[in-house]
Amino acid sequence: MTRTIHVAHSPDSDDAFMFYALADGKLDTGGLTYVHELSDIESLNQRALRGELDVSAVSIHAYAYLWRQYALLNSGSSMGDGYGPRLVSREPAPDDPRSAIRGRRIGIPGMRTTAFLALKLYQPDFEAVVLPFDQIEDAVHQGAVDLGLLIHEGQLTYADDGLNLWQDLGAWWMEDTGLPLPLGGNVVRRDLGGEIIEQVGRDLRASIVYALEHRAPALAHAMQYNRGIGDERTDTFVGMYVNEWTVDYGPRGREAVQKLLDRAFEAELIPERVAVEFVG
Repeated sequence: MTRTIHVAHSPDSDDAFMFYALADGKLDTGGLTYVHELSDIESLNQRALRGELDVSAVSIHAYAYLWRQYALLNSGSSMGDGYGPRLVSREPAPDDPRSAIRGRRIGIPGMRTTAFLALKLYQPDFEAVVLPFDQIEDAVHQGAVDLGLLIHEGQLTYADDGLNLWQDLGAWWMEDTGLPLPLGGNVVRRDLGGEIIEQVGRDLRASIVYALEHRAPALAHAMQYNRGIGDERTDTFVGMYVNEWTVDYGPRGREAVQKLLDRAFEAELIPERVAVEFVG
């Protein structure tokens, strides 16, 4: 008997690379058939909050609001290993960016993104302006916001158009905690049951391993979603966010997720303490 599993992820080169083997029929998935849906990460966060998705990429921040309905899969993480969302401005970086952003208007890619959560932990006193992630750089250039919080390919391209880095939040988190910054993960509905959850976990892990072992065709597939950054930068970007952390969080990765959500609760940025559970 075949069971259809709806998998949702971002239309980004790193997610496309990760899901290449599943999307292109490279794996034997037995009785499970995967149907892929593509949407930006904040839309996926909101859909998961409504319980609409079987398996989805979500922000770790959003997981704080849906952990009772979904569990984190062991595979599929996006970790900023000393790098992450970047806070940029037209102005040169000041000596003390943390103080300088107080009261400023900052373009953010969504209220449930981990980028926003990390920024609130770094400096809670600013005015958040929610914008589509791919419009933030333009808003900074136009003066609609004072600074922009960049995710995805913007982390690599901001300097091309003359923007200045004020803070790399992944670098700050690493300096502060000694841990990578857990930006996103893949979640699975708990009510699918243990057997299906275990197979979904195996299939996702197999897809990631396949892409890493067949890098050239997986990159060729991913380049359809690179938003014009070119082959070399696509390779760099994929390498940043699909790597050994993605195959499995490992002890430090699991510690990082729990640390981030514990810090968020202690700062009263999420409503309850989260008991993180990894499955699959």
